[in-house]
Amino acid sequence: MTRQRPLTRPQTQPASPARRRLLGGALAAAAGLPLLARAQHEHHEAEAEVKVSSADYQVPRLQLVREDGRPAAFPAELDDGRVVMLNFIFTTCTAICPVTSQVFTEAQGLLKANLAKVHLMSVSIDPDNDTPARLREYAKRFSAGPQWNHYTGTLAASVALQKAFNAYRGDKMNHQPTTFLHKPGQSQWTRVDGFAPPSELAARVRAMLA
Repeated sequence: MTRQRPLTRPQTQPASPARRRLLGGALAAAAGLPLLARAQHEHHEAEAEVKVSSADYQVPRLQLVREDGRPAAFPAELDDGRVVMLNFIFTTCTAICPVTSQVFTEAQGLLKANLAKVHLMSVSIDPDNDTPARLREYAKRFSAGPQWNHYTGTLAASVALQKAFNAYRGDKMNHQPTTFLHKPGQSQWTRVDGFAPPSELAARVRAMLA
């Protein structure tokens, strides 16, 4: 059973003008999205908050497939000695996923000196459509380096992993922006709900590496 509790610091953070500018730029850089989709998302983000909590997640044994077609066994994939930075995406998403993926892109750049010790992971919540080939195209679009893997598999496996992280919302259109961070050797994960800027995520990763 997942046990989740708030971290002592930081707590709820209201969206700032800087964060709104960041996300607006991320949307523009991530894809040539229709103007209406960008406007709708920016309106949604203006009301968003970043909430940070800590939780123990029990990940079941399951198998996914990486973007290179190789199998990946969980939970072992989450425990290879690197700090994990994980999110859930799908390649046809036109609002949340381009932003969170762009944030991963920028965090990847900020963590350049430490990337050998970091494992970025993006798991598809639409595996019926997100084939390994499609994920490779998506990864290329966001300049994913070798330390950033994208995963697909069966729908059952994807749903099981989402439920393990308390991220399953029943339908991909109800997808929420959440990032999960984990330090090797610890049972607890840091859960970041909302559109945290790349600098904040990178800072948290560096703290885990210290």
